[in-house]
Amino acid sequence: MKKLLFMLLCVTMSLSMFAQQPKYNQEWVKNNYTRSEVYITMRDGVKLFTVIYEPNDKSTKHPILMQRTCYGVSRSGITSTSVEPYVDNKYIFVFQDVRGKNMSEGEFDDIRPFIENKKLNKKAEKNVGQTDEASDTYDTCEWLVKNTNNNGCIGQYGISYPGFYTTMGGLSGHPAMKAVSPQAPVTDWYHGDDVHHNGAFMMAEMISFQPMFEYMMNNNYVREAAKTGKMPQFKFPTLFQNDFYSDYLKIGTYKNITEAYGDSLEYLRTVREHPNWDEYWESHTVTKGHVHDVKPAVMVVGGLFDKEDCYGAFDVYKSIKEQSPATELYLVEGPWYHGGWARGMGMFWNNICIGEQATSDWFIKNIEYPFFAYYLEGKGQKPAYEARIYDTAKRQWNNYSQGWPEVKAAQTTPFYLHADGKVSTSAPTKGGVVSYVSDPANPVPYHWLPVETSTSRDYMIDDQRYAAQRPDVLTFETETLTSPMKLAGEIEVELQVDLSTTDADFIVKVIDVYPDGFSWYKELNIPRPAQGMPGAPAPAAQAQNTGIQVPNYTMGGYQLMVRGEVMRGKFRESFSDPKPFEPGKTTKVKFTMPDVCHTFLPGHKLMIQVQSTWFPLVDRNPQTFCDIYTCDESAYTKSTIGIHCEPNAASLVKLPLVK
Repeated sequence: MKKLLFMLLCVTMSLSMFAQQPKYNQEWVKNNYTRSEVYITMRDGVKLFTVIYEPNDKSTKHPILMQRTCYGVSRSGITSTSVEPYVDNKYIFVFQDVRGKNMSEGEFDDIRPFIENKKLNKKAEKNVGQTDEASDTYDTCEWLVKNTNNNGCIGQYGISYPGFYTTMGGLSGHPAMKAVSPQAPVTDWYHGDDVHHNGAFMMAEMISFQPMFEYMMNNNYVREAAKTGKMPQFKFPTLFQNDFYSDYLKIGTYKNITEAYGDSLEYLRTVREHPNWDEYWESHTVTKGHVHDVKPAVMVVGGLFDKEDCYGAFDVYKSIKEQSPATELYLVEGPWYHGGWARGMGMFWNNICIGEQATSDWFIKNIEYPFFAYYLEGKGQKPAYEARIYDTAKRQWNNYSQGWPEVKAAQTTPFYLHADGKVSTSAPTKGGVVSYVSDPANPVPYHWLPVETSTSRDYMIDDQRYAAQRPDVLTFETETLTSPMKLAGEIEVELQVDLSTTDADFIVKVIDVYPDGFSWYKELNIPRPAQGMPGAPAPAAQAQNTGIQVPNYTMGGYQLMVRGEVMRGKFRESFSDPKPFEPGKTTKVKFTMPDVCHTFLPGHKLMIQVQSTWFPLVDRNPQTFCDIYTCDESAYTKSTIGIHCEPNAASLVKLPLVK
């Protein structure tokens, strides 16, 4: 339990946008900035706790950079390399606890719904029931403009949940809000972000996150702790004792989890009460028709290997582009984990080289700050691209002047699965069905065992060779490629399946198989380190005269997961009206996967893996058509699943192939 609690606290700290080694120490900040703590009153009388760092230099007026967060701002500071260019240019920094969290008053609502046609002006008697995160942003901006030495220009940004508040800031309508940057924004908790993917519950992520988020950041507890000096600790049920794979398997069902936590976690009850897409989920998804009047410039930032909110960044960008075409809109997607662009990523991430132009320092100085400088200071030039997307294989940025994806550049191309384990652009000419047995009692792990953390951020780039060895994972691959094959856009999946049961999940992975004998030393043309004593290799070795830490891992044959996604089978036709499978009947399962930008290089292979469990990343489907959130162990059963590779029932993956 202590390990889990420590891990959760580390997550909390990492979610601060300022978490790197400082250039400006505390003494410098004390001498050059004035820190103040204020409560800003919203239109309905609720007061929000706000920390402000204002430059002591009053000779000129300064732009404001704001973050609104649910993770706590009482210890927020500006001693970080992430903000060097902003401090260099004397920005005013504002941090605010959103209503209902930490030191702010009010009631908290997860992904608080946006209210259309609100009054922008702040008149309490006319605004009963008219507050949301956009109106709170408006009221905060109004106070800041009147009470700080500002130049009338405000920018807002934030990562993850603060990214959602930044999206709402873009809808605030305040004339001083000139530029916003939602980064990995929480957006749609049913189709693709933290809580669900295509209706499947992301169990490990949520059950590990909610105790910290819901209990320890409750404003009543935090404000009481500020008075007494003692923070009440959440009492975890005795569920987690070994590795997470084994522990979640012992827990069994969602029903058992909710019973173990009792009434301590409200959101677990919310999920249970809304198993299908309904008015609750729609009202709590801002991109469903609400981003139609976005006034400030917007730069959406996302990680192509983000385990939490990969979906959200693309959804926010595409929704604003469709609903608010007049908005000055930009998209930046790099080879990053969740928030990695602001948290010290170097040239290597585990076994994968992401390149020199994807480091955190490079991003802040070359992409993020120039965006805010143009719109808040009038310095520099407007970004010359609408979308800037990183090719995760070539390790280089691609600029797209017409936005993402460039429809004319990429052509949706079907890659067919063949019964002999091949993948090709040729449709099968003869019949064949490949089968496997999916057993909920022995699910496929999402990460090699043991799984020692709630959800490893590294699973997005994991070597999939561990999964390819299992009998319940089907593997299909192309011949060795002789020319580059670039993918740029969304991936579509169409499987023709038959089941021996009435439900199942389908996980599809698109994988880049590295050539035999592949070496980063050869790939990057850097000298190998001197050979050490025989024995187990160190985690990394420093290449001679370069300072580059190269991982000691067998890269020949590495199976890099370029994209993987789950589809809960019963939602194949409708997320609001699930349907059982008819055992033995061939049925189409169709879904989309988040965008990619990846070039399969000569000498590599394209691999497709198909499986039906991904545990404990995704909760186990009982494989019996039922309410998974209330069923008991008796509903869980094995299912024999057939993937059809036939002329009249072909299974395929449509890839956005750049010709």
